Amino acid sequence: MADHEEVKKKKGTSIVICGYPLSIFFIVVNEFCERFSYYGMRAVLVLYFKYFLRWDDDLATSIYHAFVALCYLTPILGAIVADSWLGKFKTIIYLSIVYALGQVVMAISAIHDLTDYDWNGTPDNMTLHVALSMVGLVLIALGTGGIKPCVAAFGGDQFQDHQERQRSTFFSVFYLCINAGSLLSTIITPILRAQECGIHTQQKCYSLAFGVPAALMVVALVVFIAGSGMYHKAEPQGNILLDVCKCIGFAIKNRFRHRGKEFPKRTHWMDWADEKYEKLLIAQIKMVLKVLFLYIPLPMFWTLFDQKGSRWTFQATTMDGNFGLLVLQPDQMQTVNPILILTLVPIMDSVVYPLIRKCGLNFTPLKRMTVGMFLAAMAFVAAALVQIEIDKTLPVFPSGVQSQLKTINLGRDPMTLTLSQHTVQLAPGQASDYFTFDEDFVIVSVDNTSISQNLTLAKGKRQSVILPSNNTQEWPMTEDLTAKPEQGANAIRTVFTIESGGESCKYSREFGFGSSYTLIIPSSFTFGPDCAASIGVAEDIKPNSVHMALQIPQYFLITAGEVVFSVTGLEFSYSQAPSNMKAVLQAGWLFTVAIGNFIVLIVAELAQIPEQWAEYVLFASLLVAVCVIFSIMAHFYTYMDPAEIEAQFRKKDDDHEVRAEKKERKDSRRSQRSSLEMTEGTGSDPKENRM
Repeated sequence: MADHEEVKKKKGTSIVICGYPLSIFFIVVNEFCERFSYYGMRAVLVLYFKYFLRWDDDLATSIYHAFVALCYLTPILGAIVADSWLGKFKTIIYLSIVYALGQVVMAISAIHDLTDYDWNGTPDNMTLHVALSMVGLVLIALGTGGIKPCVAAFGGDQFQDHQERQRSTFFSVFYLCINAGSLLSTIITPILRAQECGIHTQQKCYSLAFGVPAALMVVALVVFIAGSGMYHKAEPQGNILLDVCKCIGFAIKNRFRHRGKEFPKRTHWMDWADEKYEKLLIAQIKMVLKVLFLYIPLPMFWTLFDQKGSRWTFQATTMDGNFGLLVLQPDQMQTVNPILILTLVPIMDSVVYPLIRKCGLNFTPLKRMTVGMFLAAMAFVAAALVQIEIDKTLPVFPSGVQSQLKTINLGRDPMTLTLSQHTVQLAPGQASDYFTFDEDFVIVSVDNTSISQNLTLAKGKRQSVILPSNNTQEWPMTEDLTAKPEQGANAIRTVFTIESGGESCKYSREFGFGSSYTLIIPSSFTFGPDCAASIGVAEDIKPNSVHMALQIPQYFLITAGEVVFSVTGLEFSYSQAPSNMKAVLQAGWLFTVAIGNFIVLIVAELAQIPEQWAEYVLFASLLVAVCVIFSIMAHFYTYMDPAEIEAQFRKKDDDHEVRAEKKERKDSRRSQRSSLEMTEGTGSDPKENRM
C-alpha cells in the first residue's frame, strides 16, 4: 500500500481538461515568461555594454558572444544533473532560482545612481558595475542553459502513452510560446531602455529594461512551483551521455594498449570496446559519431547567425529608424527574425517543400542545410552592401595625429578668414565646414584687417572657434563631437542664451537620427514674427540617411537560412539518432552553437579589421568555403535507419539467446543420460537402496 501511494505521489494528481493534463498549462506559461526574460535581456545587452559600460564595439561583441556560447554549453551540464542526480523537476526549480537571481543582479548593475557620487549621470565606480554584470550573466547562463534540456522533456513526461496526439500538440504550442516570448520581449525591452530614469540625473533606463525580464523570470518560477502537486515527476534514470563518453573512452584506451602489429585490426575503432560493452551500444555510438562528424562544419553558420544581436544592432544605430507612424529603436530590428520565423515555417512546410517534390527534385535534409548555410552567407553580403552605403554618409573624423577646426561668425557683418592655406567667407550667423590640419597650431586672420590669432589645436579632436562681433575680443574655442551621437540620438548645442524681458522667440526644427548641430544666434538677432529665420544652423554631423528598412533583406535571408538549416538539422539529427541517444545528438547540436559564438569572439579580438563591411565579407567568404566542404561531406553520407539497425542487433542477441538456451537444454539432457548410465553400471537393487 505504501509503495502504491508513493507512486501516486510521484505521478501527481493533474486534472485532465479536453484530453490534456492541466499541469502543462503551468509549464507553457513558465516557458513563455522564461523566454521573454532571456530574449528581452539579450536584446539590449550589447547596447548596455557599449553605452553604459563604455566598451568599444569589439569588446562588447566579444563578451556578448562569450555569454551566448556559455548559454549553449551549460545545457550539457543541466542534462547530466537532471538525468543522473536531481531529476528534471528539482533541476528546473533550483536553476530557475539561480536564473532569477542573475537577472536581478543584472538589473542592479544597470542603476547608474548606484555609484554616481557627483550626480553627473555617469557611474564613478565602473568596476563595480562590470563585476555585477559579469556575475549576473554567469548566473543567467547557468540558469537558462541548465533548464533548456529539461523543460520540454518534463512537459512531455506529463502525457501518458495513449496521448501521442496531445503530446505532439503540446510541443507545437511550446515552440509557439518560445517565439511569442521572443517577439514580445524584443519589442518591449528596447522601448523600456529608451525611457529616461534616475534619482539625481535622467539617463537611458537599462535598469528597467533588465528589471522587467527579471520580474518575468520570478513569475515563471512562481507559476512553475504552483503546479507542483499536479506534475508527474520521473525519477532520474541515469544519463546516456555519460555512458557514451565512458564507452568511447574505454575504446580509445583499449586501442592504445593494443597498438602493436601483433594485434589484429578491427573494422572500426569503436570495436575495441566490445570486451566491456554490449555490441548494440557500440553500434548506436557508431551511428551517433557518423552524424557528429557532419556537425564539424556547422559552427560557422551560428558564427554568422548570432551576430544579428551584436554587429547588426550596432549597424542599426547608424541608420534612420523613422517608419512614419512608427519609430524603431536599433535593438528592435531584431523582432524581424521571430516575425519571419512564424511566417516562413508554415510557408516552407506547406508550399515550398511540396512544390520542390512535385518538380521531381530530391531535396534531402543535408541539401536543405547546405542551402541554409549559403543563404546565411548571402545575408552577410547584403549586410556588407548596407554598411558600404552607411560609410558613405559617415563624417571623416581626424586621426590621432590630425586636428579639425570650424569657424563661426557671430558678428553683424560678413567676414573673410584665412586659415593657413584655406580661405573662407562667412555671413553673419554662418559657420564654415571643418578643416583638417596636421600642425599643432594655426594662424587665423581676418582679411582687410590686422586682426589675427594663433590658435592651439588638439590632436585627434574637432574644435570650433567663435568670432564675436568685436574681433578684438577673445575668440573662445569649443570641443566638438568626434563620433556619431550615441544610440542614434541627436546632439544639439546653442552657442549662447538670449534673455530680453518678457520677449521670446519660438524656434522649432526636426533633427534626424545620429546628427549633431550648432544653433547660431547672431548679435544682429531681433525679436519679431520672423525671429527664427535669423537663427543659423551649422550641421556638424549629418543625420543617419540610410534607412533601417535596408536591413530587412539581410534579416530575411538569415531567417530563411535558419528555417532550412536549423529546423531541418534538428529533424535530420532526430531521424538519424538511435532511440536512446537523441539527447546525445541534441547536446552535440547545442555545442555547435557555442563553438560558433566562440569563433565570433576570436575574430572580433584578433582580426582587428578596420572596415566593418570587410569583416562581413570575411564571414560570408568563410561560410561559403565551409558550405562547399559540408556539401562534399553530405554527398558521401549514407542515410541510416537506426530502428532497423537496432532491430538487427536485437535479433542477433535473441538468436544468440535461443542458441544458448538450446545448447543448455541439450547439455542438460546429455548430463541426465550420463547419470542414468552410471546408475545402471553399478548393478545395485533399488530395494536395497531404500532399505
